[in-house]
Amino acid sequence: MTDIPRRAAHRTAKLASLPLGVAGRMAAGWGKRLSGQSADEINAELSARTAEQLFAVLGQLKGGAMKFGQALSVFEAAVPDEMAEPYREALTKLQSAAPPMSGTSVRRVLEQQLGRTWRDRFAEFDDVPAAAASIGQVHRAVWHDGRDVAVKIQYPGAGEALRSDLRQLSRFSRLFQSLAPGAEIKPLLAELQDRMVEELDYRTEADNQRAFAAAFDGDEKVLIPKVVASAPQVMVSEWITGTPFSEVIADGEREQRDRSGRLLAEFHFSSPERSGLLHADPHPGNFLLAPDGRLIVLDFGAVARLPEGLPAEMGRMLRLAVEGRAEELLELLRADRFVQTGSELRAEDVLAYLGPFVDPVREERFHFTRSWMQQQAERVGDLRSPDFRTGRALNLPPDYLLIHRVTLGATGILCQLDAEFAARAIIDRWQPGFADPEPAAD
Repeated sequence: MTDIPRRAAHRTAKLASLPLGVAGRMAAGWGKRLSGQSADEINAELSARTAEQLFAVLGQLKGGAMKFGQALSVFEAAVPDEMAEPYREALTKLQSAAPPMSGTSVRRVLEQQLGRTWRDRFAEFDDVPAAAASIGQVHRAVWHDGRDVAVKIQYPGAGEALRSDLRQLSRFSRLFQSLAPGAEIKPLLAELQDRMVEELDYRTEADNQRAFAAAFDGDEKVLIPKVVASAPQVMVSEWITGTPFSEVIADGEREQRDRSGRLLAEFHFSSPERSGLLHADPHPGNFLLAPDGRLIVLDFGAVARLPEGLPAEMGRMLRLAVEGRAEELLELLRADRFVQTGSELRAEDVLAYLGPFVDPVREERFHFTRSWMQQQAERVGDLRSPDFRTGRALNLPPDYLLIHRVTLGATGILCQLDAEFAARAIIDRWQPGFADPEPAAD
């Protein structure tokens, strides 16, 4: 592969093959059923082949298609177990793997970004990529001073591919919604598009990573690789090894699972206060567990800028929901634009809708499980449910969209990890507005 397929018509045809492929396999399934094959066998085969196609198409196209697949992968915990396994495996692959670009393309980009003498900057450079992601791939190298480094190289045509994909993917949002019933697909695509230009300039990502590295320098729980050099389409940072979260999710020991979940939650809630930034690309491919037990965080292309930290209103809403103060909760939601204009809502219905989402802070320890996330997805996604009607009347203000997506994505990872830890203590420490609630109204 030389670079990302760029032509809009080609990329559109590839993406269109996803729903068409599903329809074709369903038709073939009817034929097999007529010939006597069992429904369970047919459904299992259809799921497996659809998942294979999903990975192949999104992985080959890279760009926005693959980035969307990575974002979608954290929601597989909400898919019912009897359907989930093939999609779980295919989407998990998208977290850290994709077909690599050719050595010729790699050398061309390095020469354009670092100059004709780019090799003089490295004592060693491995031409075989160590990892491939949505808009770039990573090579292992040794910097001229002997440091092991990771060299992130952007795919030629990444910008065009992102713009094309995000326009086309919105056409198939209904298909992806069926794979992730707990995800808000259209807002997710809109948010990805908003962040697109920022992520294409690796100098911005390098600045973000430097800010995180400075905020967590010497931290006992979090390890951020330091940036060594950067250019618009190339970034060099320290090479750090650890156990990927995907491996912990697959077969980690209980202590690993709980520690990984606790560290991820604390990083998520503490970052805005410590750095003024929120890491906004939550999928397991961006997190590793270091040999010394620290959380390693990668990929800072997407961040939310929160110079004042997390909004205190979030903490107040959380506290009011935990304490069952329905009228005050609805009043605060209206004041902060979380209720659609003209919507008639009963306070008790809003509390019933939001109540289960705050289960993790009702007790000292909480066990994040796939079954819990599945219950929430089914509860708010069932058209016959009162919770579904309540949810339709609620609104997500644009300035909360990224925070909401990151929190939901991080929760998805916690459920994939099957982690149990004291979530309430973390929120009590780091979420403004939660520990010091306003007194109850008279």
